[in-house]
Order: sequence, then C-alpha cells, then structure tokens
Amino acid sequence: MRIELRWLSEADDQLRAEIHTVVHDVVAAGGAVGYHEPPTLERISLWLDGVLKQSRDGDAAFATALVDGVVRAVGLWRRGGTAVFQHRAEIQQIMAHPAARGLGLGKLVVRGLIDNARNAGIEIIVLGTRGNNHGAIELYESLGFREYGRMPNAIAVGNERWDAVDMYLPLGYPEGTVLNGSKPGGLGSSPRRG
Repeated sequence: MRIELRWLSEADDQLRAEIHTVVHDVVAAGGAVGYHEPPTLERISLWLDGVLKQSRDGDAAFATALVDGVVRAVGLWRRGGTAVFQHRAEIQQIMAHPAARGLGLGKLVVRGLIDNARNAGIEIIVLGTRGNNHGAIELYESLGFREYGRMPNAIAVGNERWDAVDMYLPLGYPEGTVLNGSKPGGLGSSPRRG
C-alpha cells in the first residue's frame, strides 16, 4: 500500500469525483464535517473552486492523502480574512473516507497542514470540532493543539445539540514581535468601566 500527501491548486474531473466520494461517504456515515446530508458533486465542485482559488492566491492550502493513487482523505487551512487576522489560519474539513480509517490519514493531513501553514508564515492555527468527536480531539491534542473555548450545545444536528470545541496551535512569531496578550493600553484598548 502506497500512501502520499498531495497539495492541490487545480483539480480535474477525476480528482473532483474522488474528493466528492470522500465527502459524500463521510457525511453518509454520520461524519461531523459541516453537512446535514451528503452533498452533490456540483456542491463540492463549487466549494472546491473557491478553496483552490484561495490556494493559488496564497490564502489557503488544500491537502489530499492518496492511497494507491486514489484520494482517501482531505483537509485544508484558510488564512484569516481581515488585515488583523492575516497571520492566523483555520484548519477545516479534515476527513478520511470510512473505508480508509485506521491508516493514519487524518494525522498525515493535519501534520502536513501544520507544516504548510508554518512555511506560509502563519503564526497561529485554529480549528473547531464537535464536542463528542473525542477521537479527533485526541488527534489534535497529540499534535500540540490546546482547547481555548467550548460553547455548550452550539452545533445543531436535527433536534440534537453538541458542544463546539475550539482549539489552537501557536506556530511561532517573527523576531521582534511584541506579545501583549490582554494588558491594557495600545490600539483598540478601552478602560474598565467599574
């Protein structure tokens, strides 16, 4: 079995079909990847067009994990959309085809995204996951992510609600960066009112 990580900035019909199969089958199996029902090929193609354009522009990276030449896992990072968030990125849509679980593809994709983001100058990478996705949380923690927030029952799936868990991983700061945290003063500050 040959496993490789490949980065995409373009996708032909074959790649689109393989990526669609991964997303479709993950959602059909109950995967928590942002869709209530398995998406159509057209919907995935539109989503992919946007991600790949951002990749070409340097504002995202799209990773695929191939098993014997066929896409079996995907994931991406996207740079923050405003000037004050350009130094951070969000990891999204990490998923491995149900038939390829246990091969370490999720870890391969996330580790690749971390390295790629660091090489692109990203300082902090964040991600969100469903509170009941304990395996994913353990995977992210094993790669150094830490929880920074949890919103109780914020994810709706039909009439069920699940916690939204936010995690982060610092990738490093440029020399000379001043880390102010929450100390008072500076641009955007305001005094306490009481």
